[in-house]
Amino acid sequence: MTHQVLARKWRPKSFETLVGQPHVVRALTNALEQQRIHHAYLFTGTRGVGKTTLARIIAKSLNCETGITAKPCGICNACTEIDKGRFVDLLEVDAASNTQVDAMRELLENAQYAPTSGRFKVYIIDEVHMLSKSAFNAMLKTLEEPPAHVKFILATTDPQKVPVTVLSRCLQFNLRQIASPTIVAHLQEVLTQENIPFEITAVQLIARAAEGSMRDALSLTDQAIAYGNQAVNEADVRSMLGAIDQRYLFDIINALINEDGTTLIVKAEEMEARSISFEAALNDLAKLFHQIAIAQTVPESISADLPERETLLQLAQTLSAEQLQLYYQIALLGGRDISLAPDEYAGFTMSLLRMLAFSPAESFSAQKKNSVNPSVVTASSASQATLTQAPLRNAVAAVQESNQKIELAEEANVSQAVVESIATQPTVVELAALESSIVESSIEGFATAIEEEETPTRDETTSFDGNWRTLIERHLKLGIARALAQNCEMLSYDENSITLRVAENQKHLVSTTYQEKLSTAINNHFNHKIKLNFQIDSEANTPAKEQAEEKAVIQSTAEESIMNDAFVQALIQDLDAKIIPNSIKSTT
Repeated sequence: MTHQVLARKWRPKSFETLVGQPHVVRALTNALEQQRIHHAYLFTGTRGVGKTTLARIIAKSLNCETGITAKPCGICNACTEIDKGRFVDLLEVDAASNTQVDAMRELLENAQYAPTSGRFKVYIIDEVHMLSKSAFNAMLKTLEEPPAHVKFILATTDPQKVPVTVLSRCLQFNLRQIASPTIVAHLQEVLTQENIPFEITAVQLIARAAEGSMRDALSLTDQAIAYGNQAVNEADVRSMLGAIDQRYLFDIINALINEDGTTLIVKAEEMEARSISFEAALNDLAKLFHQIAIAQTVPESISADLPERETLLQLAQTLSAEQLQLYYQIALLGGRDISLAPDEYAGFTMSLLRMLAFSPAESFSAQKKNSVNPSVVTASSASQATLTQAPLRNAVAAVQESNQKIELAEEANVSQAVVESIATQPTVVELAALESSIVESSIEGFATAIEEEETPTRDETTSFDGNWRTLIERHLKLGIARALAQNCEMLSYDENSITLRVAENQKHLVSTTYQEKLSTAINNHFNHKIKLNFQIDSEANTPAKEQAEEKAVIQSTAEESIMNDAFVQALIQDLDAKIIPNSIKSTT
């Protein structure tokens, strides 16, 4: 028996079996049930989303021997012949190979004759945007006023190239790219029916690679079945697609969190040894940062059956929104510019080092570690202060020059508006003052750092007043364990142990790695070993919860202040102005 590829074998034959286009199915079903049939339809959308399939289903609905219906029987002569592609009154034309006006005229001349065996003659013109201008002109009259027995169904992947005169004569439907979870669900059903063993991660990889095309997804599944010897496994699919092993990407992100440049380079060398495409790696890294950002903002949107779900949620708790945005942008730009690099390895590693270089420092400790002895610091600071004297002198001269301009303008009877414009021109005074204050702050900062470094350990570093939030925000060097610490409520403590409560929805943070990191930070702070005990409860009054509540109060106060502002109220009453929802942002 001849093998039939999955894309053809599982091609939908009714509206009910069509996947991923519910908005189009609903509109067409209602129209057919109410007998509101248009003479010309235009389906637009990318490859493999169901344009031609929908056209054939409509042809069956119009010609089914049971009558015009949204549910063709599928067993009558018209339905079976259309499914086999042999129905005499269904004409499928590929506009890409029939672009000229002569082919269109011949087609339209035959349209005037009554159908041979069906109720309607149905013309399906695929890739209609490929027709020449003269061919479009030839079909306009017939398209606008076709014979009652003729229906046109046009399909295109590029509607921008279809003349507006044609668009205005058609009922247009835009078929969307099919969502990845929808493709995954359909592939699971297909593989189950085909008795092919599969791994869910492998199916998810295929769905991502299909980029919204169900036909591409089924074709890739066929390829994966052959590649994996009648099985669809993650390792085989990754190898087949040339996909990046997610473990490399997660290791890279953890190295960024730990500010570990050595690990970044080691991972890049391992990827080079395996001949992994660095351009694809940057693209996948950007996708991963996007997933983490989604997990951070809407954690419930991450599918429960996603293998990387727990890791994504942990990283979402660890990385700040600012870091994610920065890393995402660097990954995008790195992928764009990698062709300009000396080689792909250099472009990839420089992107990683750029992420590392711009990671925000968690404390002043890095400055202290890299600082030199007090005499050098003082000399350096003094030299910086000297450098600001020249800008200050220039600023004074700029002010004098500005005053002279104002005097000249007033003597020449220049309008008051011009005088005010000159008077309000920015000078370098503000800049110089800013530079001076920065230098002074730097001197004070270095002095404070040196003083702290030289001062013996005080009792305040080893004693604890029971304020867990102050401890984790001001005294502990937490790193990736900050997410766990911020989502813990301290229940009790003594010299040798601390008992912490974690809410049920954050229990994924109580991992061995996070516990070890938090324990190390606490032990280092108190200079002796303290045992940590964790309890899982329905809820917990944590620093993270307190911060969220404080932020909500500040936001509410800001909104109330804006709504009660006299000027805003005047705009609302006099000009019928409206405040855009969620547009009020607190700057505190």
